Amino acid sequence: MPAASDPPPDAADVGTPPAARPRGRLRLAMRFLPALLGAAIADASPAADGAATAYAAARQRMVDQQLIADWRGISNPQVLRAMATVPRHEFVPPEMRQSAYEDHPLPIGHGQTISQPYIVAFMTEQLAPQASDRVLEIGTGSGYQAAILAGLVREVYSIEIVEPLAKRAAGDLARLGYHNVRVRHGDGYLGWPEAAPFDSIIVTCAPDHVPQPLVDQLREGGRMVIPVGDFGNQNLFLLRKQGGRLERERILPVRFVPMTGTAESHRR
Repeated sequence: MPAASDPPPDAADVGTPPAARPRGRLRLAMRFLPALLGAAIADASPAADGAATAYAAARQRMVDQQLIADWRGISNPQVLRAMATVPRHEFVPPEMRQSAYEDHPLPIGHGQTISQPYIVAFMTEQLAPQASDRVLEIGTGSGYQAAILAGLVREVYSIEIVEPLAKRAAGDLARLGYHNVRVRHGDGYLGWPEAAPFDSIIVTCAPDHVPQPLVDQLREGGRMVIPVGDFGNQNLFLLRKQGGRLERERILPVRFVPMTGTAESHRR
């Protein structure tokens, strides 16, 4: 069935077998096809180039005004480069793209959000990512945080408990060329034990305590950034694993969606 925007078929052709249709008209159409395609490409290219330029400018404003401003102070050059490069608008619903680089979180469906750009940059900087690192992310969401990490570390393993989000993020990451990210639909509380240990772990949903499986999967000397607490009373912690124990540093009050799944049955 033609789409609603398609023109109706020529009345003379309705019900006519293809072999019986006039060939002269086909030859005429073929003669003009290259010109029509060329015109379509010529019309589309400036628009696409203009949109790409506008998004690139919006990313740079985001970096200049939201991240490196004195009151925010993100300073890691690699993190700033990643934030200025990764197309955040590709990870939000189409109707939200004009707001993709604004200074607040955005809904991505299924009761989840893509975090405020500053929070993404801040958490990434706290991980102190190294090019050789293998990183575990809990809460893939849109895939944007994983894309930021993908350009900074060797491998990213990301777990999302909402299956449609996991599938969409995996597709978007592959489409955009982030081939060092692996996405799994699963329960983040349990981590990814067969791929452990990890050099660092980043958690983008809030349990009311630090899950022991994640502690076990963090290598000695590794770092974990995780929000902990009930909704409305959460703090972001930087954890360092030293001598089998965790050193805890409370670094920022935050508000994340709660961790679901096993975390709900282990609430304290």
